[in-house]
Parts: sequence; C-alpha cells; structure tokens
Amino acid sequence: MRTTSFGRTGRTVSVAGLGCGGNSRVGLGRGLPQDECVRIVRAAIDAGVSLIDTAEAYGTEEIVGLALQGVDRDALTICTKSRYKEGGELMRADRVVANLEASLRRLRLDTVDLFQVHTVLPQDYGYVMDEIVPALMAQKARGTIRHIGITESPPNDPHQVMSARAVHDDAWEAIMLAFHLMNHVPRRTVFPAAQARGVGTLIMFAVRNIFSRPERLREAMRTLAAEGKVPADIARQDDPLAAMVEESGAATLTEFAYRFARHEPGADVVLFGTGDHDHLHANIAAINAGPLPPAVLASLDTLFGALTGVGFDKPDREAKKG
Repeated sequence: MRTTSFGRTGRTVSVAGLGCGGNSRVGLGRGLPQDECVRIVRAAIDAGVSLIDTAEAYGTEEIVGLALQGVDRDALTICTKSRYKEGGELMRADRVVANLEASLRRLRLDTVDLFQVHTVLPQDYGYVMDEIVPALMAQKARGTIRHIGITESPPNDPHQVMSARAVHDDAWEAIMLAFHLMNHVPRRTVFPAAQARGVGTLIMFAVRNIFSRPERLREAMRTLAAEGKVPADIARQDDPLAAMVEESGAATLTEFAYRFARHEPGADVVLFGTGDHDHLHANIAAINAGPLPPAVLASLDTLFGALTGVGFDKPDREAKKG
C-alpha cells in the first residue's frame, strides 16, 4: 500500500481510504449482516488501508468500532463526522459535542483522529466557524479529537464554494471534497491552497454512479452534449470514454477514474466504498496503480475541464427520500 503525508497533521496515511458511507456502507447497503460488514473493514485493514472514514449519518460507526478490536490502533487514522443541522435547523455546539461523545462510544474509542463537520453549506459556513469550531477546539484541547476537518455537500454546492472558502481558514486541518474525471474545479479553487497551507484532502466521488453505472454516464453525456458542453459525437457513443480508457492502459473505467483522482497534486487520500471482498481489493489495486499518461490527462482537461456539478448524485438511499 502506498502512503502519503496527510497535510500538516503529521500523520502518514494510506493513499486509499475506506469510505463507510455512500451506496455500499461496507455492505449494509447490500443488506449484509453486521458480522460480514465487520469482516470487510478488517480485510481493508489487513490489505494496508490505514485511513477509515465513517460518520454518525452512515450508520457504520459501530461496525468500524467492532473491526478495530485487536488491531494496532496507533497504525490507523479513524475519521468520523457530525451533522450541524437537524430538520433544517442549526444545532448548538453542545449538540455537536454530544454527537462526538456518542460517536466515540460507538467506535469504542477515547479519541478520534479526525472529527469533521458534515456537509456544510456555503450559507451556513459563518455559523459553523462562530458556533461549532470553538467547541471542537476545546475538545481537541481535552484530547477527544486529534484533528478537525470539514466536508462539503456536492449535490447542494455544485460549484464547491464552501471548500474554496474553508481551505483558507486555519481551523481546518482536513477537507473532504468531490473530485473526479468530469469535475476539475478543485484544481483551481482548493488544491493549490491546500498544498500551500498544509490542509489534508480526502477525495470523495472519484467513482460514483456516473462511472460505475454505464447508463448513468451515457445519460450525463447526452445531457451535456445537448447543452453544448461536450462534443456530440462522443455523447452518441455507447461507451463514451472507452477510447481514453484503452489508451491509458487501464483495465476498467473504475480503475481509470481512481488513477485520475489519486495522482492529482493536492489530492491526498482517495476514498473508496465497497460491500464485497473482491471489489475491495480491485479498488485498492486501482488506487495504488500509476498515473494516467500525460496525453490522456490533456484530453480529459480539454473535454471536461470547464464542467461543474457533474456526477454529484446523492447516495441512493438519500435520493429516494427526495
């Protein structure tokens, strides 16, 4: 497993991070029993994954906590998150601290390595800074949190305004944000500042429905072509990215997408989700593979460099809620 320095936290982490949310939720999304989900997390750890990202909203903290029993805790970076809104109402800081305490109980930990404020919207950012951050700083001083981070909400912030602002504030040691083949916005708005300021980055959406479901990619391409944002001849193809995947030497579009995200300067950890052991190892191999050829990267930039908000689907369970 390849590793990297995670911003100014001083932590060395695997470049592949296990994401315990999304559609798979380490198997819960497929209806697997808890003990099998625990085995998937343990298999990731055994394969060298040293960063595990969960959240109260995912319903997987207890699974992670069980998987951590008997392993070298110091070798791992455990990340979780709390909402800052409930029912559309902003939460007071003491509620967020209570969520932290509940997360620690479910994780069976005294300290979480990275505690993140979850899915912060641009219009709420000032409130989070004024109300929530001081309480998290106090928890960091107490030792219940080692590092503090923030995550964006791509479906609700398609231009990634919040991350572009947060990367310049000293409060945040890490940012979780969306970056993928057809969304290059962070190259301009986040990654340069993150590198300069030592902010660790967790990449989500590297592979979501748009790259794992062929019909979703075809639909997106047709829509973009109708809007004049991609060439019509590409959008008419049954497999629009097949030629570039073949040119890159990648075996699959999934591998192609993970390699793109992994080797972007400023992208530290690429999160992947899974609910299957074979899929787990295939994802890790893809993220550990080498960069895409320069000519392919240039083609991707030409085709997709100006796009915003593409492929930002909500997880299926959230989309069904409306």
